Amino acid sequence: MTETEFQQWKDRNAESFAAGIGPARGLNPTEALEFAHRETDKLLPDGRVSENNLIWMACDGDQTIGSLWISTKPRIPFIYGIEVDSGHRGKGYGRAIMLAGEEECRRLGYTQLDLNVFGNNTTAISLYNSLGYTVTSQQMRKEL
Repeated sequence: MTETEFQQWKDRNAESFAAGIGPARGLNPTEALEFAHRETDKLLPDGRVSENNLIWMACDGDQTIGSLWISTKPRIPFIYGIEVDSGHRGKGYGRAIMLAGEEECRRLGYTQLDLNVFGNNTTAISLYNSLGYTVTSQQMRKEL
């Protein structure tokens, strides 16, 4: 990944995270995006060469169709981001990206892989369930 590709990926990743975290935390879109950029900067202090991070562009031939970001810093690796470009969704790419990430984690000697998914992301929840992921904790809210 070039530095230009990394900056583009980082911006898309922050936008995606902001779309989920904003409603979950009651942030307006500007606040959510600022929060997402701050968190990404903290997690990747050295940009694309930050230690203990796997950041991949997923390609079909020469065409980029998505990305995957896994941190291997915790005892159990954590997926911070998976994305399939909107024009390529529903074609099995998300599953293939997840399986590739799982395989790399196995190759590195890990036996588990964690992720977080926002409750309203039913498509992702369905994918993760079909891949054998199980709920390990659950945060709930009631509107009053």
